[in-house]
Amino acid sequence: MFISKRTFRLLPFSFLLKKAFLFLPLSFLLYACSFNPAIQGNGEAYLQGEWKQDSISERKQLITYSLSHFNFDCDSFAITVNTVSNVNYGADSCMSKGRWTEYMKGRYSRSNDTLHLKGFFYNADGSFKKPGSCFRVGVYEDFFKVTKQSDSLIQLSANQSDLPLSLKLITRTTCTPKSF
Repeated sequence: MFISKRTFRLLPFSFLLKKAFLFLPLSFLLYACSFNPAIQGNGEAYLQGEWKQDSISERKQLITYSLSHFNFDCDSFAITVNTVSNVNYGADSCMSKGRWTEYMKGRYSRSNDTLHLKGFFYNADGSFKKPGSCFRVGVYEDFFKVTKQSDSLIQLSANQSDLPLSLKLITRTTCTPKSF
């Protein structure tokens, strides 16, 4: 067999080309997958600030009720839910005589009149709740229909609850995106 100088010079290139084709699927995978941006989005201007649910109508007739406190900062949220119950659902170390608090943090998005909240459950000190902790742990996700009643009053209606949340604006803030 006769190998010319030209063929000999192309052998290393063809060998490298074969290696390149082996990495081609990996490069498509890396191109298709990307990290989330390392900076907050702007979120919804009318939601920015601290919102509080003051009361629930006819709460004296309810066995269990919750009052919520929302903070919206750019496209992030933090929720504190204080629950009061007249029924013993479990260990008193968790319920503290029928009262307990849950904390959720994450990001939100809005599509038409629907607010999508997705995040995690946290402890009061800001650490992640571990499995086996009191009440809900792990991923928090909820969808609310938003009805803006005025600049300082909104109503959130959840799919799983008959009672809407009427939230009053406590403090208005403006979004200043932060890097993570």
